[in-house]
Order: sequence, then C-alpha cells, then structure tokens
Amino acid sequence: MLGGAAAGARSLAANAAGGIRLGFDTWTLHDYGWTAIDFLDYADQQRLDTVQLSDLFNYASLDPAYLRKVKERAETLGVTIDGGLGCICPTARNYRQEYGDAVEYLRKGLRANSAAGARCMRCYLGGEPERRGPLPLGRHIEATVKALRAVRSEALDLGVMIAVENHGDLQAWELRNLIEEAGKEFVGACLDTGNPLSVIEDPMTALETLGPYVVTTHVKDFAVFEHPRGAAAQGVALGEGSIDYPRFFERFRQLCPRSAAQLEILTGGPPRVVPYLEPEFWRAFPSARASEFARFVALARQGRPFMGSMMIAGPGSRPPEYDAAVKKQQQVDLERSFEYARKVLGLGIRGRS
Repeated sequence: MLGGAAAGARSLAANAAGGIRLGFDTWTLHDYGWTAIDFLDYADQQRLDTVQLSDLFNYASLDPAYLRKVKERAETLGVTIDGGLGCICPTARNYRQEYGDAVEYLRKGLRANSAAGARCMRCYLGGEPERRGPLPLGRHIEATVKALRAVRSEALDLGVMIAVENHGDLQAWELRNLIEEAGKEFVGACLDTGNPLSVIEDPMTALETLGPYVVTTHVKDFAVFEHPRGAAAQGVALGEGSIDYPRFFERFRQLCPRSAAQLEILTGGPPRVVPYLEPEFWRAFPSARASEFARFVALARQGRPFMGSMMIAGPGSRPPEYDAAVKKQQQVDLERSFEYARKVLGLGIRGRS
C-alpha cells in the first residue's frame, strides 16, 4: 500500500487527469464519538482517498507523539488528511473565550494539523448572527483578516493552506474578497455547497465565484423549494436534492484542481425557512446582488419538498429510544452518498474497480 507522500502525489496526478479524490468531513458522524485514527480506519474501510478532520477535537490529544501516530496511520493507509479548526473571528458570537487570543488559536491549529500531515486547515469566520448582530459584518471581516495576516509566515513555513469556509456568514463574493485581502498565497476557501442556500445563493454561484481559491470542500445536498415566506431547504443524501451535481462537478473539475470532494451529509433536520419575502430579512443583505439572488429563486421554483423517509433529530425533544436510529442514519446516508458519488458522479480514486 502506498505511503502518504506517494498517495498524495497519486491523488494530485489523478485530479489533474480528471479524477477527484473522495472523502468526508468528520462532523457528518458527530454522534459516534470517534477520534482521528477511528476516522482514518473508517475511511480506509470505505475505500476513500481522504478525510477532513473538522476541528481540533477530532484529535484525542495534541501531544506531538499522538499527532505523529495519526500521520503515520494515514500514511500506512494511503488516506490523506485535510485538517480543521473552528471559528477564528474574535468578534464573532461563535468564538469561544477558552480559545484565548485568535492569533495563537490559529497558530495552535496550524501546528497540530501540520504535525498530523494535513496540507490545509478548514476554519470559518462565524455564522448567520454575524450578518444580523450589532457589529457590522465588515468589522468581523476586518478582525478575521487581521488574525489571518498575523499567521502568514507560520502557514507558509508549515506549508498549510488556511481554508476559510462559507459558513452561512459570507456570500461567495464576500469570502473571495476576504481571501484576497488576507493573502491568497496562504488563504483559500473551503467551499460548502449547502451553506450558500442560507445566504440566498445558488451553489453554482458559489462554485463559479470561489472555484480558483478552493482547497477543500463540504459537499452536501438539499431539497430546495418555494415556501409561503420565501424558500425552504432540507438536508438530504447526495443525489436526492435540488443541486445538479453532474453539472456541478463538470465545472468543479475545471475550477478546483487542488481540492477533494469531502462529503458532509447532514440529514435528520427539519426544513429550514429562508424568509426572503419578509422585509426584515433583507437588513442582513444590504449589498446582495440581484442577478445572483435571481438564480437562487429559480433553484427554489424548480425544486420540490423531500418526500422520502427520514428520522428527524430536532428541534425539540424526542424519545431517547430514537437516538440510536438518528445516529445510524448518519452513517447510512453518508454511505449511500459515497455510492452516488462514485456511480453517478465518477468521484473517488481508491474505490474504483
């Protein structure tokens, strides 16, 4: 079996030839309580090329000896690692005080993920509250850019690209501007294909805007449909929603030669309403672009509600007897999505027969 360096070279060559590495973001299986080596073993069992360890809590320890074991396990299996970190904006609601200084938090993430063998590190500014809170979104962007610029030398020295996710906080053009202002030589994008829906974007708009900057991904699917308040979106298994993924990945192959397809399949939630017919909604989008919004409206008009079977995890309480079924659904829907990704989209390298 190929070691990590050889596997990485093989994967990049395959991407260049039209193949796209297939993996998953570990948050998909968040109820399992696994850590990095468990996820690597699962990726190997599923014949995946890669895995995205979504945050530092995926590591059982940040001790150098443990991180070295993670790297060695990945190399033995031939599974590459995309690293992860959480919220990096010190002014965002999601930023936790236990992180301490944002710059030191970024440095901690860079060192840990580099030691585990990752060549990129996903992170994010914040979330929807940053569009609606008392502090203007531009101030949060400024704070994030400042923190990123402070770790430029460390990121370049370690060879780790920082991949900022469109996390329901930024439209694609806003994230593109953030990347260019921080420095695209060490900052790129983690393209999430579901989060554009919460900021009234068609995922194809996000791809076309961010494509040249994408170094890792969260690939998910949603059923998007019209709603009396505007539109609604519900997470479904890959291929069961409204996103035209054959068309999407035809363009992805052209724009994102560095990136793997990391599936983040989040089923089990009720539809989320995007109330764009209500005037209050638009206070969060003073600079929204009409042509891009029109593409989102067209996507919703073409879509239909999801009519399949699904365990719904929330909101509200549920009998504890349901918990095991919700947990199992995470794995079942992820593995059904791997099958769709391979058979319909032609993704993956190791899993090909």
